[in-house]
Amino acid sequence: MASLNRVQLIGRLGKDPESRKTPKGTEYTAFSLAVDRKWKDKKGELHQEADWFNVEAWGKLGEICQKYLAKGKLVYLEGKLRTRRYEHEGITRYFTTVVLSTLQMLERKEKETALEEVEESEEEITD
Repeated sequence: MASLNRVQLIGRLGKDPESRKTPKGTEYTAFSLAVDRKWKDKKGELHQEADWFNVEAWGKLGEICQKYLAKGKLVYLEGKLRTRRYEHEGITRYFTTVVLSTLQMLERKEKETALEEVEESEEEITD
């Protein structure tokens, strides 16, 4: 029997990515992603809520997230869902994360764009 575990999301980071370590010392990057959900009620009024996802990025992809992502950045990502469990005060709890496999930044850095424009105008002025 075939199976599929794949998720695609577009949303904004809820906070800056942070570096974490597993109990065995393996580093990874974690961040939260808010994905807006809009709908109209029976009266036709528009409502909006955000669904929050915990995301993990391992290896080189984690390093890229640390370097280029920040709170509020709009991104497209693909990954797979991984559910883990743990015990807390005798109660088994479950949590699900998105393990990142593909990342695309959907916004250009405004500072870089402004800097490029300044550099271009300086080149035109100099003799």
